[in-house]
Amino acid sequence: MDLELLVFGDTGWGDEMLRAALVTLMVSLSAMGIGLFISIFGTLSKLSNKIYVRVLADVYTTIIRGIPELLVIYLLFFGGSNAIMSLAKLFGYYGYIELNAFVIGSVAVGAISGAYSTEVMRGAFLAIPKGQIDAAKSVGMNKFLIFKRILIPQVLRYALPGLGNVWQLTLKDTALIMVTGLVEIMRQAHVAAGSTYSPFTFYITAALLYLILTTASNRVFNSAENWANKGVRRA
Repeated sequence: MDLELLVFGDTGWGDEMLRAALVTLMVSLSAMGIGLFISIFGTLSKLSNKIYVRVLADVYTTIIRGIPELLVIYLLFFGGSNAIMSLAKLFGYYGYIELNAFVIGSVAVGAISGAYSTEVMRGAFLAIPKGQIDAAKSVGMNKFLIFKRILIPQVLRYALPGLGNVWQLTLKDTALIMVTGLVEIMRQAHVAAGSTYSPFTFYITAALLYLILTTASNRVFNSAENWANKGVRRA
């Protein structure tokens, strides 16, 4: 392992790898945010009394979880470009339109994250004893108070461990968007390894960067879980 290749400045790749780690973190945060947004509607749909709404939500989670993540990224990247070009042709533009790699990467990984987050959130809602909601209604709580004081605190407590796992998957799935040309950790490691003929140096560096991000993330989620469980009697 040649550490001289990892110095900062014109003679090394240290600054490029650090920037790539920042891009990876930004894509992960964007994708997780998109996934959580999707999971809100996915959870409500799965718990809906309307059959066709539940079926649509089931189709989404089944398809996304049933096909490889890399294929989802390919479909959104190339399919999205084709869809936008077809739309542009209606307005007389026949040139090639390439989607922004950061945006499509975030959306693709976010769609994957959303499918898993939906199941986590659904399980968290179902874990709340129905008797608590009935008791809240019996003492005159309206829907907003029930949502604020009964549902949200307990959904967070039940969902945080699962969402922590989804975050770890989301963070690692960003490695797949190197196929779009976005320079994240794996893409930068691949370019640097090819340029210097030192693959071990850069791939072990990539592994260490991912470990740093996942370890720091674990600490954040553990702290969040401890906060959410304050005042809860443990068995």
